Amino acid sequence: MTPFEAFFTVHQGLPREGAGSDACTREALNHIGPLPPNAHVVDLGCGPGAQTLVLAETLQTKVIAVDRIQGFLEELTRRAKARSLGHLIEPIRADFKTMTFKSPFDLIWCEGAAFILGFENALKAWKPLLKPGGVMALTDCSWLTDSPPAEAAAFWSAGYPTMGTVTENCARAEGAGFDVIHQFTLPPSAWWDDYYTPLALRCDVLEKNADETLLAAVTSARREIDIYRRYGASYSYVFYILRRREG
Repeated sequence: MTPFEAFFTVHQGLPREGAGSDACTREALNHIGPLPPNAHVVDLGCGPGAQTLVLAETLQTKVIAVDRIQGFLEELTRRAKARSLGHLIEPIRADFKTMTFKSPFDLIWCEGAAFILGFENALKAWKPLLKPGGVMALTDCSWLTDSPPAEAAAFWSAGYPTMGTVTENCARAEGAGFDVIHQFTLPPSAWWDDYYTPLALRCDVLEKNADETLLAAVTSARREIDIYRRYGASYSYVFYILRRREG
C-alpha cells in the first residue's frame, strides 16, 4: 500500500474531508449577494461533496465539482443521485493547480482545500477564473491568536507553514484585489460532528489490521485530532467571502 492509498483508505466514506457543516455553507451563501441567472459556479477540491450538494440545492444552478481523486467524485455522484441533484452537479477530475476553463465563473467555492496552494497563492491562481465583481468563498485554517501554543505552532508549521491569522488573511485578500464581504470562524461542532468523530472511529477499525504504511496514516490522523482537542481554541477554519474588484 502506498502512502496515498493509505490516506484514501483512512478518509474513504467519511461525511467530510475537513472541518465544515451544512449550516456553515448556508451561512456563507447568505453573504454572497445575488447571482446572475444561470450563474457559472465551481466547487474546487470538492472531496465527497457535502458542500457541493448544499450549493446545488440552494442555488438551483449547475455546480462544476472539481477534485483530483476519482473515488471522491464517485461518492459525490452517488450522494447527488440519492438526493435527486445529479442533474445540477458536473463532476470533473482535475488538479486545480493547473486547470483551465473556457469562461470565468460568477462564484468560486472551496472548503478546506486552499491550503494545498496556500491562502494567498490560491487567491492569485484562481482570480483569473473569476469574473470581475464575482465572489470567491473559501475556508482556510487560520490562527485565532497572535501567540499560539508552542506545540500547536510546531504542528502547523510543519503541515501548513504559511498559515496566517484572520487579520493577515484579510490583508492578503485585499492585496490580491479582493474586497472582504464577510468572514466568520467555524465552530467546534464543524470539526467534530462530520469530520473528527467519524475519522477517529474509522481509525479504531483500521488499526486492528493495519500494515506499516496504513498505521502511519492512522497515527497521523490521530495526531491531528489530538492537537485540535488540546489547542483548538487557538485556531480554526475561517470562512472568507471575497468579491473580486472590478477592473
